[in-house]
Amino acid sequence: MGGPSARCGLGGDSHRTRPQPRGDRRSPGRRCVVNAAGPLPLTWLYVPGDRPEVVTKALGSGADIVVVDLEDAVAPERKAYARSATAELLAESAPGPVPVHVRINSLETPLAAADAQALAGLPGLAGLRLPKVDTAEAVVRVARWAAEAPGASSRTDGVPPLYALLESALGIENAFTIATAHPAVRGIALGEADLRAVLGVTGEAGLAWPRSRAVVAARAAGLAPPAQSVYPDVRDAEGLARSCAHGRALGFLGRTAIHPRQLPVIVRAYLPTDQEVEAAEEVIRAGSGGAGATALPDGRFVDAAVVAGAQRTLALALARGR
Repeated sequence: MGGPSARCGLGGDSHRTRPQPRGDRRSPGRRCVVNAAGPLPLTWLYVPGDRPEVVTKALGSGADIVVVDLEDAVAPERKAYARSATAELLAESAPGPVPVHVRINSLETPLAAADAQALAGLPGLAGLRLPKVDTAEAVVRVARWAAEAPGASSRTDGVPPLYALLESALGIENAFTIATAHPAVRGIALGEADLRAVLGVTGEAGLAWPRSRAVVAARAAGLAPPAQSVYPDVRDAEGLARSCAHGRALGFLGRTAIHPRQLPVIVRAYLPTDQEVEAAEEVIRAGSGGAGATALPDGRFVDAAVVAGAQRTLALALARGR
């Protein structure tokens, strides 16, 4: 991603490096790279891996990233076909106009290792999403599988970008150690459907702490803010917009989707408004004098932290052509 949004700080704290990973003490920390090929992603569209025609349509849907799902969306008897169809897609270095990620099968099954070893070395793969990650060790295990994949040596680091999904109480408790488990980890996110079931949560209030925990752990690890989990009602655009507004207030950035009609709602919810852009520009002008803390004419206090927040707002807007 070009410009100030290329790093996980979105322009405001891009000088920071990630903490030393626990899973491989030999590996140096590194800056977070969200998507070096284009604007900061706000939408990730899940599509079933056993339906290549749907994957093809998804690549032209307007999603920033297409996530080919080998896990929940695929029936057991079609898992092998889904893997082979996905491998065929990813054999090309540019399978579509946007990056393609793959959610592999549960790490507790033999399918996960087979998925990682079949796909991790393919030139069209932009990232692996790891479901039901409970520990840092699980991430390291997947990284080892990926490094052993045919063609993996052609990658700069030998391992594709990894995205860990936290879907259990233990995963939430271990959020930071998972986020720093390996240099290849580029993001963490919640799997809220499973998490609701595990915690016995029936309303939104019960997920407030896990959501904040994921945001804090990601930022502490030097990663981009996590994307929100899917909104399951594809016909409820108003509910999706409200939910995105709530997620944005909590510190999330963007959202996964299960239908193309959800994509524009997510983008509108997460892009800064014209008023927010104007306010950010005013803050940056006020803070550019180098005189330390100051106050705007309306009484708002401006210091370095406020300026950094304004820079993040502008970076997101500029990356989207606002």
